[in-house]
Amino acid sequence: MSTSWITRAETGADIPAIREINLAAFETSLEADLVEALRADQAWIEGLSFVATDDGGRPVAYALLTRCHVDDAPALCLGPCAVLPEHQNSGAGSAVIRAVLEAARNRGEHHVIVLGHPTYYPRFGFTRASRYGIRLSIDVPDEALMALTLDADHPLPSGTVRYAAPFGI
Repeated sequence: MSTSWITRAETGADIPAIREINLAAFETSLEADLVEALRADQAWIEGLSFVATDDGGRPVAYALLTRCHVDDAPALCLGPCAVLPEHQNSGAGSAVIRAVLEAARNRGEHHVIVLGHPTYYPRFGFTRASRYGIRLSIDVPDEALMALTLDADHPLPSGTVRYAAPFGI
């Protein structure tokens, strides 16, 4: 099994593999369907949909950043993130998330929001969003909504997160 992952922006040829990764990683097709809906949405940003590949070039992990807003301030939403079950706990997920966050930083993006596992995402620098006055319009556990600034010169804004329409939030 790989210990050094190759990460890159998705290509059109990766789209079926990305769907399979999401179908395998989650109990339902909701995340796989969400990725497809986001591809057709104005929140989609070319170059911020990333895969990690195995030694043979096969995509095994996936991470997506799409446009969201904190009140009127532009931000990015991280997710879905997924790894084929046989490659979970191998570092593939961390590699693809680090790569997509670096790509966003290189594009001049400033803020990222994630709704996810509170023990997983802090390794990437995410902290509780409530510390910055960031909230959702729905109830979620406080520790599950996290935020990250990609640029110390641009502190996180406060306000309510507005996700892309396909998220349904």
